[in-house]
Amino acid sequence: MGTLLEENGKLTLFLRRGNGALKPQFAAPVRAVICALSPRGVGMDSAVRKTIREELLHRLSGGRVMLMGILNVTPDSFSDGGEHFGLTNAIQHAEQMRIDGADIIDIGGESTRPGAENVDAAEEWRRVSGTIASLSASGALPLSIDTYKASVARQAAKAGAVIINDVWGMTRDPDMASAVSETDSLVVVTYNRGKADGAINLRDDMAVFFEESFAEADAHGIPREHLILDPGVGFGKTYEQNFGVLANLDVLAETGRPVLVGVSRKSFIGRLTGNPVGDRLIGTLTANLDSVFRGASILRVHDVAAHREALNMLEAIEKAK
Repeated sequence: MGTLLEENGKLTLFLRRGNGALKPQFAAPVRAVICALSPRGVGMDSAVRKTIREELLHRLSGGRVMLMGILNVTPDSFSDGGEHFGLTNAIQHAEQMRIDGADIIDIGGESTRPGAENVDAAEEWRRVSGTIASLSASGALPLSIDTYKASVARQAAKAGAVIINDVWGMTRDPDMASAVSETDSLVVVTYNRGKADGAINLRDDMAVFFEESFAEADAHGIPREHLILDPGVGFGKTYEQNFGVLANLDVLAETGRPVLVGVSRKSFIGRLTGNPVGDRLIGTLTANLDSVFRGASILRVHDVAAHREALNMLEAIEKAK
């Protein structure tokens, strides 16, 4: 049998050991536990959330490249294989990424790897709700929800997420643009046509795609300054096109909107280098640093410490001019 004790807004679970002593096993903010148990979740004060969002926008306009740490709370992630599945593990990993230099935490409850199991909105929310509530309560970093489902996006925003990271660019769920507008969220719009077509002109098609995205945002009252553009490496691309969209990042940068690049440990790096998922840091760093020179504002990464060190080096060199 376990014992729950509340102190200073936190619940701690103690389990009795064989010698009769109680040992703490788990601790989380009370509101996170309530959110995890409630299908409707717990809300963050709207004024607090607005302040977090506006501070993030201000930092994005400052020119410093930001790091978005990846927090997969799925049992079947392509990269970490469920290593951070479970509230305690997720919170600990998020804290480590903060220490390592992350500026944003991106939380995902459904793997987007090819062949991954599809999960319904209720299960996806069950996976991410406690983590979002707990990290939101700590107030340490702005939070992003990695989802293409409008219902999950709405609940995540209510719980404190300020960014909706949609790998389908508001095209898969017809209600997503409304969800972004209603929650007054920032949104990552990913260039993703859904099916690879090696015959298209990437520059032209990216330009058209984002023009369509801007029109969709305008139609739903989403401010242009709330849009973050992602070239969509690994989504609806041939092997060669993954390199092509990175080489043509200027198409995105010229819109004046922040550009997010997410290449961390992806299969195109493995195909080029022959390295397994866990040994793709050099390829990831190379692609990401090149993207910075081409206009990237946010790098979505697993290896936060290595990227922060590399960016600090770049900044030091730039300041020495």
